[in-house]
Amino acid sequence: MDGPMERAHQKVLEALAAKGRFRRLSGRAGTDFTSNDYLALAQSVGLRDAVADALARGVPAGAGGSRLLRGNHPEHEALEEEAAGFFGGGADTRALYFPTGFAANAAIAATLPRESDLILHDALIHASFRAGLDPARIRTVETPHNDVNAMEGAIKRWRDTGGRGTPWIAVETLYSMDGDFAPLADLVQLAARHDAMLLLDEAHATGIYGPQGRGLVVPFLAARHEGAPNIISLHTCGKALGVMGGLIVLPRLYRDFMVNRGRSFIYSTAPSPLMAAATRAALKIAAGMDAERARLQALIRHAGALLKNRLGRAASGSQIQPILVGADNSAVALAGAMQARGFDVRAIRPPTVPEGTARLRIALTLHADEKILDGLFAGLAAEMEKA
Repeated sequence: MDGPMERAHQKVLEALAAKGRFRRLSGRAGTDFTSNDYLALAQSVGLRDAVADALARGVPAGAGGSRLLRGNHPEHEALEEEAAGFFGGGADTRALYFPTGFAANAAIAATLPRESDLILHDALIHASFRAGLDPARIRTVETPHNDVNAMEGAIKRWRDTGGRGTPWIAVETLYSMDGDFAPLADLVQLAARHDAMLLLDEAHATGIYGPQGRGLVVPFLAARHEGAPNIISLHTCGKALGVMGGLIVLPRLYRDFMVNRGRSFIYSTAPSPLMAAATRAALKIAAGMDAERARLQALIRHAGALLKNRLGRAASGSQIQPILVGADNSAVALAGAMQARGFDVRAIRPPTVPEGTARLRIALTLHADEKILDGLFAGLAAEMEKA
């Protein structure tokens, strides 16, 4: 086939390759510094046993249909009840399980805000949230990263020009590509001042931060009755929890609205009941992993010292450590050199990150230890000196 459509697509791919942005699927090789399996749960004996037990109990691999058309299974409902208690705790708190975190995050943006509302989101918010936005339907404002004053200014300008709906403030509690944290205390106060809804994407915090790994939102939920009704949180299951799917934790009213108006929920085949059973097990296992969380924090501190001493760079303070390179091709070359040394480090390029900020994203997991980290940063220092 060599028609005009094929040539147009080929031209796009060639342009991506020229910029160092052509993507290829590649296998796993070397020590893991790329995945989000922070607690090394994905291949754990505990989760394998949970899946085997669920199969022995007759839990099916597939749901056979959407949740509203016979796809609903007791494992889905049990998971949602347990997740609501684990991540929320208020009497009015509910949870809704989606096949992926992407689908869940996009569904929040697409479904819950109304036409008269305002959506404010951080400039570095996940692409999944952006996928649910429809600026033609609801006014949407992107604000500079972690700039609470800019968010407040946008709300005031909206009110001054006649805005009478509800502001919706969307942030990640721990940012996936920079590894820094949102100023949650200030954001909670901002939401309270303006009677706003606060949407907290806990994807990279779930399982690692907060008591029992319940997330960074926990202190703010405890300060409010009925599960802090102005806070909705997203907890993805495919990162530290080691399974897959996404859980939205929200008040009962908004859960009912999602079930009735959330298109990606209504028209998608339900998640695997087997995976729902595995996710229930993952929540129980993660709750008891305080020693592993402490071990991960020790690795974060060790990596921070190596970043400063070996590379002269400041650490992010989390398990996500970006090494900014700048040029796309340079980031790809550096990643390749590290892979040749036995470290599975990948390059992250635009549009995933802003132009001119291509980087290596080093994810710290329990698949590594201090000795391996020493080797990683020694290799990075050597390769960066060559550049």
